[in-house]
Amino acid sequence: MTTKIPVTIEGNLTADPEHGAGESGNEYARFTVAVNDRRLNETTNRWEDAGTVFHRVVVFNQQSRHVANSLRKGDAVIVAGDLRFGTYADKETGQARETRDIIADNVGASLKFASVAVDRVPKATSPAADASGPVAAPVSYTGAGVAR
Repeated sequence: MTTKIPVTIEGNLTADPEHGAGESGNEYARFTVAVNDRRLNETTNRWEDAGTVFHRVVVFNQQSRHVANSLRKGDAVIVAGDLRFGTYADKETGQARETRDIIADNVGASLKFASVAVDRVPKATSPAADASGPVAAPVSYTGAGVAR
């Protein structure tokens, strides 16, 4: 049984993403995000680290390739997806274990402390992806009016 909870996290990659394909052929990328909690110490009036939480993240299909090609250890990211809790039996001991993973819908580089260049990839995978379509100017540019 699994439970899904929508979450959004912001943190840093602890290692380069691992990219691969499952038995069914679905591509995936796995990585861990460290989320640091900082608090203002009112006595010293300085920011202090208050702990780090590590989240395992999995992303699938085309986005997994983009994550593996674009992100590296230390990069700041924003992840939105579902927090899923699950259980499994340990292969060695047979004991029940719990897992907590974020199944990402969207992964992006955080622009808080960095800038990025976006390299758009066509959505279509056929020759039509590279074809230029018809171009139309807005009516306001053509001088045509609407007759009523």
